[in-house]
Amino acid sequence: MTFDLRLPIGLLFSLLGLLLSVFGLLTPAELYRTSLGLNMNLWWGLVILAFGAVMLTFALRARRAASAGGRP
Repeated sequence: MTFDLRLPIGLLFSLLGLLLSVFGLLTPAELYRTSLGLNMNLWWGLVILAFGAVMLTFALRARRAASAGGRP
């Protein structure tokens, strides 16, 4: 099996996205007055988490296809 870079990238981005989203959920609303009331930590945390999930999905699909004999 070859090294698939999508797996560690997916894990890293999923972890960082989860941490940023939790931080956005736990911070008070007064912190976001300067960003027009938008909780940017929460929104960008969700975007980063989604990117990490996509990378993990592609890595796991490739691993499954490789173990099944190359069939997609």
